[in-house]
Amino acid sequence: MFEDLSTKLETAFRSVTGQARLSDINVAQTVREIRRALLDADVNYEVARSITAAVKEKALGQGVVATVTPGQYFTKIVYDELVRVLGEQKEEITFSQVPPTVILIAGLQGSGKTTFSAKLAKMLRDQGKSPMLAAADVYRPAAVDQLRTLAGEIDVPVYSIEEKDALRVATEALAEAKKNARDVLIIDTAGRMHVDADMMAEVARIRDAVNPSEVLFVVDSMTGQDAVNTAKEFNQQINFDGVVLTKLDGDTRGGAAISIRTVVDKPIKFMSTGEGMESISAFYPDRMAQRILGMGDVVSLVEKAQQQYDEVQARKLQSKISTNTFNLEDFYGQLQQIKKMGSMRELVGMIPGMSKQLGDAEIDDDAMKPVEAIINSMTIEERRKPELINGSRRKRIAQGSGTTVREVNDLLKQFTQMKKMMKTMTKMNRMGRAMEGLKNLTGQQRLQ
Repeated sequence: MFEDLSTKLETAFRSVTGQARLSDINVAQTVREIRRALLDADVNYEVARSITAAVKEKALGQGVVATVTPGQYFTKIVYDELVRVLGEQKEEITFSQVPPTVILIAGLQGSGKTTFSAKLAKMLRDQGKSPMLAAADVYRPAAVDQLRTLAGEIDVPVYSIEEKDALRVATEALAEAKKNARDVLIIDTAGRMHVDADMMAEVARIRDAVNPSEVLFVVDSMTGQDAVNTAKEFNQQINFDGVVLTKLDGDTRGGAAISIRTVVDKPIKFMSTGEGMESISAFYPDRMAQRILGMGDVVSLVEKAQQQYDEVQARKLQSKISTNTFNLEDFYGQLQQIKKMGSMRELVGMIPGMSKQLGDAEIDDDAMKPVEAIINSMTIEERRKPELINGSRRKRIAQGSGTTVREVNDLLKQFTQMKKMMKTMTKMNRMGRAMEGLKNLTGQQRLQ
C-alpha cells in the first residue's frame, strides 16, 4: 500500500538527513521533492500545495529540538500535515436512537460496493449488532445473486424481490427489518459506469424514502483523481456522510486517499483491502499517515490478530509450545488464522521497515498453498506425530499434494527448526520472568 509514495518521500527527506540544521536551502529542496512525490502519487494539486506550504512554514518557523535530528523533525512535520489532510481522527458511524439504523451504500459500478456492503454487515455483526442487507442493485446482472452469496458466507439475511424496483426493495426491506427486530439495515444501491442523472435521482428517492442515518460513498482508490472527482460530483448532488476507500491493497500511489477528505470535505470512514470478508477496517488518519511514511501500523496489526485469537486459544498454544507438543495440525490451524487477517502484502506493510527491506519483491498470497496441500495429504496421525513420516510416507504425501519429496522434506525440516526456536524463546521468556521476580524480591528485602 502506497509503496511508490513512501519511497519517494524517503528520498525527499535525504536532503535534510545528516544535516546539522535546517536552512532555507535544504528546506526548499526537500519541500520541492515532497511536492513532486505527492503530484506523482496523483494527489490533487491544491491539496499537494497546501501540504507543502504548511510543511515549509513550520520547518522554517521553528527551531529544531536539540534531541532530534533535522531529518526526524522534518518527518514529524510531514506526518502532522498528512494526519491533518486525512481527517485528524477516526469518524464513527451514526447509529439511530430508534432502530433500525439505515446505512445507504452508493458508488460507481466496479468500485467494490456490493462486497463492501457484506463486509460492513459482518463487521457490525461481530460487534454485536443484528444487521440485514437489502439488494437494491437491481440492474447489474447477478448483483442480487452476488449479495446473497456473500451474505450466506457471513450468515446475514438479505431482502430482495424479482422486480427491478430499487425503491420498493429499500422500503420493503426497512419494514422487514423492523418486523424482525434487525437493528441495522444496509442497502446496496445500483452503480453505473459513470455518474448520471438517473443514478443520482434514484439514490435521492431511496434516501428520501428511508431517511438513512448514514449515506456512504464507495470509491475505488486505484482510480486516483478520477475517484476524487466522482466523489466531488456525487457529494454535490447527494450530500453523503462519509467515504469508503476500497482496493487499497493494490494502490501504490495514494492520491485518492490523501486528496478526497479535503476536496469533498467529508470524512473517510472505512477502508477495504482484498476480497475476504475480514478485510475491512475503520479509517484512522494517524495510522494511515504512519504507513505512508513507511513507519508501519503495529496497532492495526495487533488489532487484526486480536480479532482472530482469544485468550483460551492463546493459552492452549502457549501450553503446546512449552510442553513441546506443538504439531503440524496446530501449525495448519495457525496458517488459517493468519490468512483471515488479510493479504500478506497488507500485513507486511504494517510491520515497520519491512516493506523497505523487501523492496519490489513480490508477496504472493498463494505461496502457502503448497504447504497447505502437503499437510492436507498427511494422515491425522502424521500431522500429530511428524516423526513417523519416513521415506515411503514422504513419497505418498508428495504424490497426494502434487509436490515433490524435496518440498515435503523442506517443510518437515523447517517445522522442526521452528519448534526448536519456539521452545527456546519460551524458555528465555520464563527465565526473564524469573530474573525479574528475583530482582523484585531482592529489592524488597533490601528495603526491609
